Amino acid sequence: MNNPSSNGHGSFCRRTRREFLWEAGAGFTGVALAGLMGLDARRAQAATAEPSPAFVNPLAPRKPHHPAKAKSVIFLFMYGGPSHIDTFDYKPKLAELDGKTIAVKTFGRGGKRNEGRVVGTKWSFRQYGQCGKHVSSLFPNLATCVDDIAFLHSMTADSPIHGSAMLQMNTGKILSGSPCLGSWVNYGLGSVSENLPGFAVMLDPIGGPISGAKNWASGYMPASYQGTVLRSAGDPILDLQRPSEVSPAMQRRVLDSLREYNSHHAAEHPDNSNLAARIASYELAFNMQRHAPEAVDLSRESKSTLELYGINDSRTQEFGRRCLLARRLVERGVRFIQLYAGGAHNDDNWDAHTDIEKNHNFHAGRTDRPIAGLLLDLKQRGLLDETLVIWGGEFGRQPTAEYEKGTGRDHNAFGFTMWMAGGGVRGGISHGQTDEIGSAAVEDRLHVKNLHATVLHLMGIDPNRLAYFHGGLDQKLVGVESVDPIQAIL
Repeated sequence: MNNPSSNGHGSFCRRTRREFLWEAGAGFTGVALAGLMGLDARRAQAATAEPSPAFVNPLAPRKPHHPAKAKSVIFLFMYGGPSHIDTFDYKPKLAELDGKTIAVKTFGRGGKRNEGRVVGTKWSFRQYGQCGKHVSSLFPNLATCVDDIAFLHSMTADSPIHGSAMLQMNTGKILSGSPCLGSWVNYGLGSVSENLPGFAVMLDPIGGPISGAKNWASGYMPASYQGTVLRSAGDPILDLQRPSEVSPAMQRRVLDSLREYNSHHAAEHPDNSNLAARIASYELAFNMQRHAPEAVDLSRESKSTLELYGINDSRTQEFGRRCLLARRLVERGVRFIQLYAGGAHNDDNWDAHTDIEKNHNFHAGRTDRPIAGLLLDLKQRGLLDETLVIWGGEFGRQPTAEYEKGTGRDHNAFGFTMWMAGGGVRGGISHGQTDEIGSAAVEDRLHVKNLHATVLHLMGIDPNRLAYFHGGLDQKLVGVESVDPIQAIL
């Protein structure tokens, strides 16, 4: 079974019999290969670990590789692909070229093209903060926080299609079946809270993102590491409450009996990590029945705090509630929280193929004030230094129109903007650059893997050491090649 603390976090797991046979090559040939590949040292290191008991909580806290800057992550996922050139990546050249057809290579939903009609931005840009960062009029509240934000203007991804691009942003792979970033964080560090999930997801009530639960699944890891969907109003989790005819004492006795049976079974089947995950999930659900309702009870917040998040305004109320809930979850030890802004259909998310002005006015209008409120609230409570906040979508938008008429922009994975704040990130800086019209990253190009490596690094995890044995390989979030964190923003 998995024992994530057994071998110095080199692979975060104790070798099972099946894995040993795989690594040893099932014969003497494997011994020679092991020496050549440096695996003998890893086995020797693992062999010094004490035997694990029949039950080890998969979410028990464990030591990081190095001192962590951040304790928690809040990922504000703008589903659909917000336009970088209409928000934070100021390109005055677009106004000069507005309406003109130019030679530019693009690749999006409409396929590969070599030219297009330029669409100038519909919003004005101003400089803000001591750093003088240009921000569009779409984000007047967030613009006041730029000195706490590091903007990444040269992000790139491998796919211009929503489903695969979202999977890559969440799991590092464009194909389904891999654990999500939140799962990797909890696998590497465990959960601080015994009463709430280590990985919480809050969806937009408009609808969930394309591919659904694959975006917060644990993939080939035990189910203990998958995201738990929380609601910001009413029952935080569906079917969480115990039946009225069952008392807490009765439920406790049932769980104790189940744990005893499962522990005996686990002792006889040490290769089955799902047993430990099952026991842990029962205990977590029992604790959440009492603690989850309190965590989402916003009536305990002051009037000024509710106003800070825009909960007094019908336009920003819903997203504001989720941002405030994210802060409450951070206070209660939840490691990774992901908020989605944008529903399942094009008109309900940032996917502006026809009318970017209408689309972005709506989505920025409902998120700007709550996000600024979240940053300000975390800062005034002394939580921003230990909470990493990430903003961005699965890709950006192109500088040219997708259709013959209209102002819509197609998908752009060649260059787009994301930002980070808090949790060991230097604020007031802009890193990387796209070309003069924002069509592609041209300076200090960054990949999604660099973003993931930075998150793990700030959480105290070496992204190139954190591994999970699956399919005969030590699988890593960042892949087989060494990937560096974004040093310029640390």
